[in-house]
Amino acid sequence: MALNKATFETIKPFQFTVFTFPNPHDPTSLLRIAVLDSPVQPTNPPRVAAMLVPSRRESDWVFSTESGHLQLLLNSSGISRLILAGDSRPSPQIYRRPSEDDLSFRSMNSLLEVSLKPLFLALSPKSCFELGIPDIPILRYEDNVVSSVVLRTFVGSFVGEMLVEDVEIENEKCSQREFRRRLRFKRMPNLVQTEVRIVPKVGFGSEFGGIGEVELSPDVGVLVHTYLAPMVASLRLISSHVEERFCSGFMPRALCLGVGGGALLTFLRTQLGFEVLGVEEDGEVLKVGREFFGLEDCDFLKVVVGDAMEFVEKVARRESAGSLNGVGDKFDVIMVDLDSCDAENGVCAPPLEFRRKRVLLAARSILSDKGILVLNVVPQTSAFYETMKHDFREVFSELYEIDVGNGENFVLVAMGTPNMSIHGFHRENLKSSDLEMVEQDLIPRTIQEQHLTRWLKGKRMFKFLVLMVFKRTVEKATAFEDWNKPLYHILAFAFTC
Repeated sequence: MALNKATFETIKPFQFTVFTFPNPHDPTSLLRIAVLDSPVQPTNPPRVAAMLVPSRRESDWVFSTESGHLQLLLNSSGISRLILAGDSRPSPQIYRRPSEDDLSFRSMNSLLEVSLKPLFLALSPKSCFELGIPDIPILRYEDNVVSSVVLRTFVGSFVGEMLVEDVEIENEKCSQREFRRRLRFKRMPNLVQTEVRIVPKVGFGSEFGGIGEVELSPDVGVLVHTYLAPMVASLRLISSHVEERFCSGFMPRALCLGVGGGALLTFLRTQLGFEVLGVEEDGEVLKVGREFFGLEDCDFLKVVVGDAMEFVEKVARRESAGSLNGVGDKFDVIMVDLDSCDAENGVCAPPLEFRRKRVLLAARSILSDKGILVLNVVPQTSAFYETMKHDFREVFSELYEIDVGNGENFVLVAMGTPNMSIHGFHRENLKSSDLEMVEQDLIPRTIQEQHLTRWLKGKRMFKFLVLMVFKRTVEKATAFEDWNKPLYHILAFAFTC
């Protein structure tokens, strides 16, 4: 089917066109050319950019689907049309990134960039030429994936197509290789839904060459997803309450809204000794979590299938059992890891529906007197974020914020009952000059030597919080300022190894 030249003469929001084009440097192959117009009102004149799909990753959903293409476009500031060009043949089963010393690979990319410039110009709208021949920048996609292999694909009734993959990544802070298992959804392929560390079942050894060579299994004792450790670290705000629960012979209770592969739930149960209830909308996702990510149902870790917000409201109305082992229906912490995807603005967390006052009131009503609500937040805009914080202030007594430091995620911590001090300091007296003293006070009194034995019997809650988390707080600490405002900033954490 011949292309209509008029198709590309103007920017048409969401217009997506795919066709093949002869590879000017390989007569035996064709290039896949995909053209997508931004949903955002274009500039005048509109800006067009192109990107060469990384070699051997042509089948990756990030580059081969309209949803992945859209995220690449939205992440390219000011671009109204993004053209992707890559080999039309399927990628190899195991991806291995070409070496930077591979001169033939680099040379081929350079030749393609030059050879395809006329095509990129022909695919540009007429208005781009009002001031002369436009410059079409060639964007480059870079990430830390060294190698990867897709283990299996699934189809969920709610999330649609999803895949589980093992990846080898570069660690910027050390020279050692790291291996992760990831869950990704086709509708949001650029977003990693779940990520856990994986290790060879037989140990590394000198014979281990990388992904695809030995059987790997999840290490559930470590949190590697950037925002999960800050979410867990927020428990220090209720450390005294949690200790009281342990010392009284009860487990603290956690409700996790959004399960995915179950990394957060498994950590809370196995490492911190919490009694955990999870709510996930798609039952197939739970099956994936059990098979690939170490999620295991037991007496003190249960998962149910259903809408998270409806579940909270039902528990609040006492229309759901809402209890585990007869302990009652109040939770010491509710952790929210829910997201939605808007075609124009991309990923948003939590969904807009979670901001409704009746949902927030329901969540507060099922928290224990000293309980906290912890949310992973990916704001669409700064205005969206400020409005969201305003909505939470109307329902909760106090609101705390952790800047995860990756330019994307924040963690909000809402308390129904006022907390009169932080780290032993009164809020109104805490100034930026107190940072060093606050760092010293991050170690709770409950783990000082005279209380250590009793605390270890309480499931060693702060073994992780202190040794793994708090020792890195100074590196990326936010300024302690405006502590007299309703929203208090606490430390921004660096949580990578």
